[in-house]
Amino acid sequence: MGIFNNIINIIYPPRCILCHGFISTHNTLGLCSDCYSGFHRISSPFCPICGIPFNGSGENHLCGRCLKKRPFFDTIKAPYIYEGKIKQAIYTLKYEKNTLVADIIGPIVAEFVCKQIGENKNITVVPVPLHPKRLRKRGFNQSLLIARHIADALDARMDFLSLRRIQNTMPQAMLDKKDRRKNIRGAFRVKGHEPFKEKTVLLVDDVATTTNTLNECARVLKKAGAQRVMCAVIARTHNTI
Repeated sequence: MGIFNNIINIIYPPRCILCHGFISTHNTLGLCSDCYSGFHRISSPFCPICGIPFNGSGENHLCGRCLKKRPFFDTIKAPYIYEGKIKQAIYTLKYEKNTLVADIIGPIVAEFVCKQIGENKNITVVPVPLHPKRLRKRGFNQSLLIARHIADALDARMDFLSLRRIQNTMPQAMLDKKDRRKNIRGAFRVKGHEPFKEKTVLLVDDVATTTNTLNECARVLKKAGAQRVMCAVIARTHNTI
């Protein structure tokens, strides 16, 4: 197999999944160093509830929005700011349908989440669902692909069937802030007999912008008996758009 792999690498040398530049055969990440260094980590200060990063330096503190009205979710954990190369990676995954990106980004996000929340034996990992029509059109749920890596790293149960999207809403990215909130209201429902009762749910999505989708999911999950709803995303925007 070693000789065969060497021949394959000569014929088809490995390339960075984002810039398509050549990378070393010893590079197991699948990203060149320039692209990986273009993933901008979130650092303090940020809001400990919604995860929005602040400019400057200092201690973490609640943002004005969370002070005014607490969301239904308890916290959002995000390793990266939604800009630059990580934004390109998410676009490549969702819209160019390159699912290999999930196999590269997923373990990175999973490692981050493990460090953030530690061991939790009662946790259930739940990806934000797509409506069946959109799932058929895209062919996959990007949140589910990332959630699988997180569940494996946490050795946690994953439930991708009980939380369902029952309304085929307009894509949130096409709407303004006010319309996004209205658009997503009532879009989700929990199926089954109390699958989340007294559970801690880790809700997984790709990006947090206005957080309306995560908040609506958390509202439905808590109504169904979830004790806590934590969220994990690949990236968080600087503002609520």
